[in-house]
Amino acid sequence: MSDYDDEQELGYVVASEQWWLARPEHLLVWARLQVTESGIAMVFDSAGDTLTYESEDIARAALMDADFRSFDGMDSDDADAIGLWLEELEPPQGQYDEDLLPQMVKTIGPRH
Repeated sequence: MSDYDDEQELGYVVASEQWWLARPEHLLVWARLQVTESGIAMVFDSAGDTLTYESEDIARAALMDADFRSFDGMDSDDADAIGLWLEELEPPQGQYDEDLLPQMVKTIGPRH
């Protein structure tokens, strides 16, 4: 079964996907923002919950309110500002949310 078949079964097609990250002390926390063809936005969070928003703008505002930053377009200066090297940042990988969940929070030691 393809990703497209999975999406059709759920009743939506994902038009775009973006990764966001937050950097509370000694942690790196990921969130995945998906926007459907109809404009509905869904955020998969580090607790394994999928939060639904009426639009991408509302979802982005909620992520920013929670101190998340977009990973898309992040450069080495942005990464340095949160105490990380850009090369060490890689969003979670997996076909299903269950595959992503264990990768959504990572403990980060101090940078030397």
